[in-house]
Amino acid sequence: MKIDVFFTPLGLNAGDLTGRAVVVIDVLRATSTIVTALSAGAKAVVPAASSEEAVRLTSNLERNGIVLAGERRMLKIEGFALGNSPREMTPETVGGKTLFLATTNGTPALVAAQGGDPVLVAAALNFSAVAERARTLFAERGEIVLICAGREKQFALENAYTAGRLIKAVKKGVPPKKLMLNDAAQVSLDLAAQQGGWLDAFGASGAAQQLSDVGLGEDVKFCAQPDKLHIVPVYADRRIAA
Repeated sequence: MKIDVFFTPLGLNAGDLTGRAVVVIDVLRATSTIVTALSAGAKAVVPAASSEEAVRLTSNLERNGIVLAGERRMLKIEGFALGNSPREMTPETVGGKTLFLATTNGTPALVAAQGGDPVLVAAALNFSAVAERARTLFAERGEIVLICAGREKQFALENAYTAGRLIKAVKKGVPPKKLMLNDAAQVSLDLAAQQGGWLDAFGASGAAQQLSDVGLGEDVKFCAQPDKLHIVPVYADRRIAA
């Protein structure tokens, strides 16, 4: 039984993931935003690889049924209705609408995960729900892939920590001799054991420091709330739905 972790989606091709169960992680902040938006009543979330793609995808759609959201350098993209803060995702802002989301790291990772079946969206906010689904898939198929979005094409502490917590939950009951972890999976598992709780791990990350520097430190605290929500978003056919 095998668990693979990728610290960034760089080098992944859609064919690499065909038919494999995949979990995508970008806790600060894209996957946290997606989970929160769907819990707040959004119909779906469409991840875009860039802000330009998000604009193109919505160019011929009725404006009252969609919301453009996203960030560049942590801040809301000019001309978009919302940024990438989960605290913005309320029933008033996204209820009944389709969210087109473009972020620096998270949405490109989701686009790269196309081909996975299924592709689950994971955050601390929905940790137990997504861990249970991932554990079931792992038991049925004997393998699972965890894709961390990274930060500016580099390792991201908060995502690797979350991957480690997921590995611990998914492998429960599997004899060590039957378990195969790639190097990144082993590092993630070790990291999760060494760090403190969610807020300590997230707060120690470079992403948290950047968010604090631009006045968005409250997003870190929000994203570090485990099991606040109980949905498991699934990405298929370019749309994420609960």
